[in-house]
Amino acid sequence: AAKRQEMADWLKGQKADSAVLSALDSIAWTFNVRGQDVDHTPVALSFALVHDDGTADLFVASEKLGDDVRQHLGNGVRIHERRDFEPHLKSMKGKSVAADPERAVAAIFEALEEAGAKVLQKRDPAVLPKAMKNEAEIAGHRAAQARDGAAMVRFFHWLSVEAPKGGVDELSAAAKLLDFRRQGGDLRDISFDTISGAGPNGAIVHYRVTEETNRPLEMNSLYLIDSGGQYPDGTTDITRTVAIGESTAEMRDRFTRVLKGNIALDTARFPQGTRGTQLDALARQFLWQSGLDYAHGTGHGVGAYLAVHEGPQRISPAGSSQPGGDEPLRAGMILSNEPGYYKTGEYGIRIENLVLVTEIDIAGAEKPMLGFETLTFAPIDRSLIDTALLTDVERGWIDDYHAKVVRIVGPLVEGETLDWLNAACRPL
Repeated sequence: AAKRQEMADWLKGQKADSAVLSALDSIAWTFNVRGQDVDHTPVALSFALVHDDGTADLFVASEKLGDDVRQHLGNGVRIHERRDFEPHLKSMKGKSVAADPERAVAAIFEALEEAGAKVLQKRDPAVLPKAMKNEAEIAGHRAAQARDGAAMVRFFHWLSVEAPKGGVDELSAAAKLLDFRRQGGDLRDISFDTISGAGPNGAIVHYRVTEETNRPLEMNSLYLIDSGGQYPDGTTDITRTVAIGESTAEMRDRFTRVLKGNIALDTARFPQGTRGTQLDALARQFLWQSGLDYAHGTGHGVGAYLAVHEGPQRISPAGSSQPGGDEPLRAGMILSNEPGYYKTGEYGIRIENLVLVTEIDIAGAEKPMLGFETLTFAPIDRSLIDTALLTDVERGWIDDYHAKVVRIVGPLVEGETLDWLNAACRPL
């Protein structure tokens, strides 16, 4: 009800009667509901109209709503069949209706215009508040990350034992990680198709393993795994690159430059109003020093038990074709921090943690400042770090990060897995 009232106040300010919500994650967030209609994203196929009196119309297949959901929605939300959405739009003659051209299909605008409604092209009013997580969402995310980190630790311990024996491939590794996530409790789904890339397949940025492309994890190679889970209290997304056997000096050099970029972004301090485009170079600078780069953005927004790729915020190069690069970062936003390096035909490297934008107190600061809080906790492969490339500050960051991994994830694992974790996180 509070969310709908905020939208109602916004509508009055826009001199609009109603707003169309057609983005499924906006609808899920606005009404505090989740669904199972889309793989890896907990949303229901639906449409909604929110009105300037704080009431709303929700258009969704009625068989999807149990009595508990109807009671939760309350009297302020009128339920209609999803197929009735377009006829309802055609009845809005004389109304002033806000709709988002980035998120609403052309047929919505056409139906409103044919009905004689005045259409205002405005951004979906759920987009920005959805991106700025509240305290409950942040606390839930931290809890989900701890369980997810424990699953990652169990997986990497298993990998350290089994991969050198041979017989582990991209598909079996991804399946084993899914098993560990399920064992951790309350996993509803993975948050996207796992990128499980061995050797040269790791150099394919958006690789998806199939029976045809499946490769074994071979000794003296790199293995990249980018994965995440959907839990009722949070959505996770993590990438780690690990050495199977020995690594080359070049691999360690590239890995350390990627890690230095991750640390530089993680520790950044910046004034309110800063855009992700202004921060992107921080993560690339050490690769640039060697004439290297990566051909993807550095960070995307992440939802609260919603879409693993969420706008409007992102961290990307200026001029990127993706929307959101010019959105100011605000406290409460969650983003990924994922620089990488990819040598076509040989190997790929990516290190990804999720971070929370927070307000930062700096003595003597002349304007409000922001920074990042790291949310993801799983070991970074120490064997791939060239310590000669690190500053004392970076070395301290890594040791401090690994100490936090032990403190947060350690209580959730035991036995040989805990022994492996303690060894993996020992100071440099």
